[in-house]
Amino acid sequence: MSDKLVLGLDVGGTSTRAVLATPDGRRLGAGRAGGGNPTTHGAAALGELTGAIRAALGDTAPTAVAGAVLGMAGFTKLGADPALRAAFDQAWTGLGLRCEPQLVSDVLAAYAAGTPEPDGTVIVAGTGAIAARVRGHRLDHVADGHGWLLGDLGSGYWLGREAVRCALRDLDKEREPSALAAGVLSELLGTDTVAPRRRDTAAALVQAVVAASPIALARLAPLVLRCYDADDPAAVDVVQRGAAHLADTVAMVRAPGETTVLVRGGGLLTNDTPLAAELAATISVSWPATTLRPAGDAAAAAAWLAALPTTADPHSLHTRLLAP
Repeated sequence: MSDKLVLGLDVGGTSTRAVLATPDGRRLGAGRAGGGNPTTHGAAALGELTGAIRAALGDTAPTAVAGAVLGMAGFTKLGADPALRAAFDQAWTGLGLRCEPQLVSDVLAAYAAGTPEPDGTVIVAGTGAIAARVRGHRLDHVADGHGWLLGDLGSGYWLGREAVRCALRDLDKEREPSALAAGVLSELLGTDTVAPRRRDTAAALVQAVVAASPIALARLAPLVLRCYDADDPAAVDVVQRGAAHLADTVAMVRAPGETTVLVRGGGLLTNDTPLAAELAATISVSWPATTLRPAGDAAAAAAWLAALPTTADPHSLHTRLLAP
């Protein structure tokens, strides 16, 4: 494989990104498409997946690709559904690719996007939340990621749900809505005006929530963060509690006093957000000797994982592929 190419993919529910590279870390192409995860969107998503791959390949012959890694949430479901796996295999070979694709968790890809170290920890917070211990570039112990109903504590969904609860609490206590509560009412009801009978506003708010997909509450996460920046006490409390939940999840997979690298992934933590800052402050107390790194390009990290078995210098390869 030393003279062949590698392909890395970050296959998400909302977007799919692909990177084509040489085994020594030179990028040759990149592609982007819509949500291509067949485990969440079914076989119809394979068109987005193949579109991203075609864009990354460009004029390169697909047979030149000797290794490919796909980071994908719920990738194990692909093997459990024979019809879906058959559709995936047909789409893969239909592109002219002859190598066997390696499917890995998007959590592992996020970890690799932050560090080339074989051992460490990763915490991811986006719509959902999950943490994992990594040993030898493999997931060794995973915590949370249990979905909106039973887990994902500190996630975008969780922040949104807590924001609605704050609004309902203000209504129940017949007090002036906080900035966060007023923002929730505007976002979900189109107005921050409270009805003369506060119970009517509360009922309308509940109906607006239950009428949509539960996970849609994650769209309120940016509101929570904005209100935190404006020093709204309710939002500050929600963000601090969310960071505490994430730190607790990290503690499930990370030993006390451990000094290995800790990667933070997901949109709520890789960006400069109040949640990321609060979590970093908590981490600095619990693991003062820890290096906390943000995850970078997960598609490039997947390409790095594909090239890893043949490289003699994984750190330099990681730098070349994931340099900003």
